[in-house]
Amino acid sequence: MIKRIVKLTFQEEKVPEFLDLFANTHERIRQFNGCQHLELLRGTNPSNVFFTYSYWENAEALEQYRHSDLFKGTWAKTKILFADRPEAWSVEVVEVG
Repeated sequence: MIKRIVKLTFQEEKVPEFLDLFANTHERIRQFNGCQHLELLRGTNPSNVFFTYSYWENAEALEQYRHSDLFKGTWAKTKILFADRPEAWSVEVVEVG
């Protein structure tokens, strides 16, 4: 399993637009083949920083999503709202304690 963490920093005035976009797409992302979990987290300070946290069956499933029309369309609408470059990490569990 791959866990994906993406840090998204938005222009303050664009946060409501992003939240609407996420509300309209999150179920389709969750239903994408290979997606096992998706959640949106918001930083407490500053409040214009968000993180998506998702679980993917494997790296191939994540790549299929990243090359899908769903991702491309959503990303095109999302990236114009950024105040800073996004950062992303794909991680695997090493130890559960």
